[in-house]
Amino acid sequence: MADTEKKVQTAAEKEAAKAAEKAKKERIKASKPKKEGSAASRAGKSIKKFWKDFTGTIKKVVWPGPKQVVKSSLVVLVSVIVVGLVIFGFDSGLKALFNKTVEVVEEAAANKGETEAVTDEATEPASGTGTETESEAESTSEAESESEAESTSETESTSEEESTSEAESENEAESTSENTEA
Repeated sequence: MADTEKKVQTAAEKEAAKAAEKAKKERIKASKPKKEGSAASRAGKSIKKFWKDFTGTIKKVVWPGPKQVVKSSLVVLVSVIVVGLVIFGFDSGLKALFNKTVEVVEEAAANKGETEAVTDEATEPASGTGTETESEAESTSEAESESEAESTSETESTSEEESTSEAESENEAESTSENTEA
């Protein structure tokens, strides 16, 4: 008997809980405003409510005075300048480091090329007795000197041509600006 009473009691509790839940849902549903009118009228009411809330909030804002605005602007300006200088410094340093690295690599490549040329000359079988005479050594060093002089003169002539073309383009720009001024 005790079991049936417990079952009846738990069933009654479940029904009471369901009824309480149903009543709660009905209260929530009743508290929600019913949608009245068309979508356009509801949108208009929503916009009006938003604008009213917005103006109320704006009235509560404490706006800074002119002195505070100037102080804040100066702080921002100084901060921007400092950060810009720091970035410029890092950029310049990294650029210098990169250029120095490129120079070292180019020098290493040039030295490696010279070393390979010397190594190739040393490994070539010598003609005749196996030793180089003084006249052969002199002719080799003269040929190397001539090739260096030729490469130097080619570089100089190229840079002269570049500077001449730059001067011509500057003269053309000046004459164009004079023509537009007149």
